[in-house]
Amino acid sequence: MSRIRLVVSDVDGTLVTSDKRLTDGARAAVAKLQDAGIGFTLTSSRPPVGMRMFSEPLRIDLPMGPFNGSSIVDPSLAVIEQHLIPADAAARSIALLERRGVDIWLFSNDNWYIRRDDGKYVPHEQRTIQFDPTQIDDFTPLLQKACKIVGASADFPLLERCETELQGELGDSALAVRSQDYYLDVTPPGQNKGTFVQAMSKRLNIPTEAIATLGDMQNDLPMFKVSGLPIAMGNASDSVKRHAAHVTKSNEDDGFAAAIDFILGRNAES
Repeated sequence: MSRIRLVVSDVDGTLVTSDKRLTDGARAAVAKLQDAGIGFTLTSSRPPVGMRMFSEPLRIDLPMGPFNGSSIVDPSLAVIEQHLIPADAAARSIALLERRGVDIWLFSNDNWYIRRDDGKYVPHEQRTIQFDPTQIDDFTPLLQKACKIVGASADFPLLERCETELQGELGDSALAVRSQDYYLDVTPPGQNKGTFVQAMSKRLNIPTEAIATLGDMQNDLPMFKVSGLPIAMGNASDSVKRHAAHVTKSNEDDGFAAAIDFILGRNAES
């Protein structure tokens, strides 16, 4: 049993509560990690700007992995590594989501674009990432700079069907996976939260078996697969929990802090 030397956490549904609040317990838990000499960083489906509010309160000094780990930025959000969705895959994704009547957003490294401002989840996303979208009529001029395309819908079964359809449509040209029940993310091929964990392993010279990962959704499974200690939140689905070595409490019950205590206790026993 390897001692954990690095913790990589998801943000929404994991680090923060459903109202996007960073609890005192979560802050204290990260401080405990740092006091124990254990590294800590984040990977999320959020764009870089949506992760900036955590760097200072959590004293993050390691690279972070926005866009489901397909980009790597430093704590100041300067780009270390960036991958883009191939333009053809971006166009096909938008076309399929449009046919299914799903709201479509496009994220570049530094902006968020929408085609209308009355989508159900636009205000929710504004509050979450603390950033306002730019409304445009046509995504075509942006296809060459797409870091992430999101299909947003309150019809969860529809979005699940779209996920399967897009995976079949795109093959290995892009990755399509839900980051929330109401968000379907399309991101660059060959890049995910697992490749981010592997990149951090190489950068810090820490074996992957000495890395713990925390998450709650399907897009967290790639990092579960490559890490030594995958931990699922209590609010995760059973299909996600099955891939975890440990299940903590929910994000509404300071499950993140409980997971950190579990990691520290495990280290003490090893």
